Amino acid sequence: MDSELQTYVKQYEAATRRFEELVSNLVEADLDTKHQGGWSPRQIIHHVADSEAQSYARIRRLIAEPIGSLIQGYDEAAWAENPILGYEVLDISASMAVFSAVRASTLEILKRLNESDLERHGEHSESGNYVVREWFEDYVAHPDDHGDQLKRALQGLL
Repeated sequence: MDSELQTYVKQYEAATRRFEELVSNLVEADLDTKHQGGWSPRQIIHHVADSEAQSYARIRRLIAEPIGSLIQGYDEAAWAENPILGYEVLDISASMAVFSAVRASTLEILKRLNESDLERHGEHSESGNYVVREWFEDYVAHPDDHGDQLKRALQGLL
């Protein structure tokens, strides 16, 4: 039977594959489909990549820095709406490369954790105490949650 940590690591790896597969099946015409008030697949993909870049730094801080170190939040909506960041117009290839590279690099680190590392924690600037276990829950679910959002965007259901 898998330990809690082993289960998280397997879930993280599987979520990565599911999001990569979903995006690989998109055609260019799909990328800008959206319902009023919702994000397009293009915007979702750029957001997921930026979020993964944050996750990359967060897990490393949680593991390497002293207990209680600051884990900085960010304004996701501001990033998505900023025209310089280009969520609505930029090609998705660089963002998918970021997503895949960050997840692959982080996976190698996650495989090196010990069960006791699940309790390491920092102080999140928006939500307070933030433990490695919570990081796992957030970033195992994140690509699946946004993959579902992407599917709804394609169906015009957002």
